Amino acid sequence: MSEKKRKQEEKEFREYIKRFTPKPRTASNCVKAFLSGGLICAAALWIKNRLLRMGIDEDAAGGMVTVILICTAQLLTGIGIFDKITKFTGAGTIVPITGFANAMVAPAIEYKQEGKVLGAGAKLFSVAGPVLVCGISLSVLIGMIYCFAWWITGR
Repeated sequence: MSEKKRKQEEKEFREYIKRFTPKPRTASNCVKAFLSGGLICAAALWIKNRLLRMGIDEDAAGGMVTVILICTAQLLTGIGIFDKITKFTGAGTIVPITGFANAMVAPAIEYKQEGKVLGAGAKLFSVAGPVLVCGISLSVLIGMIYCFAWWITGR
């Protein structure tokens, strides 16, 4: 096949693909993500302020809000609502901690027919496992560097 014919076929193929590729809605997607992420953060702040008014200290309130967000995302994933919300809002619901909770629960639900241990249990850590391994390894490395620096400087 000649070079000229090959380039013509590539051009036709690109034009063919353009006809069927949906146009991105970048502006509306950004607005939806901003509003939904902001709504999640506003709800979390509202819950935290309520907890603070009940007399719970700030660190405990922050931890409780995190647990509430994770449990809510897991519940919504389990009953099939989180994916519908995410399809509409995009990154606004995926970026906060709710997205990580969804990423842990969704594979477990998908593989639950394979059993509780080898199906749901194993898939539950398919996302969390690498995150935990990297987080723990990095914290050990940073701790070793800190100890070495403390040993050298005497502080």
